[in-house]
Amino acid sequence: MEYATRTGDKACSPSIVQMCRWIEVSRGGFYEWRKRPESATHQRRELLKLKIRALFDANNEEYGYRRIHQALVRGGERCCAELVRRLMRELGLQPCQPRPWRHSLTEQDGQEHDIPDLVRRDFTAERPGQKMVGDITYIPTWQGWVYLATVIDCATRKIVGWAMDDNYKTPLIIAAIEMAARNLDLPEGAVFHSDRGSNYTSVNFAKALKRLGIRQSVGRTGICYDNALSESVNGSLKVELVNRKVYSTRRKAITDIARWIELRYNRTRLHSGLGYRTPQEVMDELLNKQAAA
Repeated sequence: MEYATRTGDKACSPSIVQMCRWIEVSRGGFYEWRKRPESATHQRRELLKLKIRALFDANNEEYGYRRIHQALVRGGERCCAELVRRLMRELGLQPCQPRPWRHSLTEQDGQEHDIPDLVRRDFTAERPGQKMVGDITYIPTWQGWVYLATVIDCATRKIVGWAMDDNYKTPLIIAAIEMAARNLDLPEGAVFHSDRGSNYTSVNFAKALKRLGIRQSVGRTGICYDNALSESVNGSLKVELVNRKVYSTRRKAITDIARWIELRYNRTRLHSGLGYRTPQEVMDELLNKQAAA
């Protein structure tokens, strides 16, 4: 069947009469269909598309359909996650994705340290400060590396302590854990868990934890799953921010990452492990329960 006619050497679009003949409808029926108002279902889908696009853009193209769905529900919309998935596909919206994961081994300083694993891959806690985990990651800039040490509260998934510098010496991780101790009312027996990196197993870091009244815990060498929560947060930072930027200076990287931690990750980013709430919302909820008890 030919869908275009030719006049001389020119291709012309088929006329409405021809198209109506092909699909076996009357011309009057075609014009009536064109004048017919959009159905309520179609109007609702178009409105949802506008909201989905706005949420996707407002969240830096980070959210997949599950988080977009939860954001819509929090805003009072009633729809299912599958509908959101279909509409995002129609709109061509794809969230940023992680790069292929590469295994890396933890380096030790060669000293013997009898430090137990008090967490054993259980990254849950009943109250803020009861159990914390930490790690170091690095961010490239044109001036060289920026090293970020974080402390994450297991009860709320909030980054409660962090520090950045151009090196990853022990003072960096001490600054991060001291910030966490200032931000939290640490309960008796509080635990800090990390990998067996040389800084985390150093004598100076052990002294800092003892001074703060924190018990030390470490995972096994080369087993990233023993510190999976910290690995997950570092992965989110890289995927949602660092891998999408080029930093000309260390100062720009530090400012951008600090903003992501305090304003994005802690306060506005919906966390799937928290029932699609923010770490700050969960922190406020738990602190209110403690105050009421």
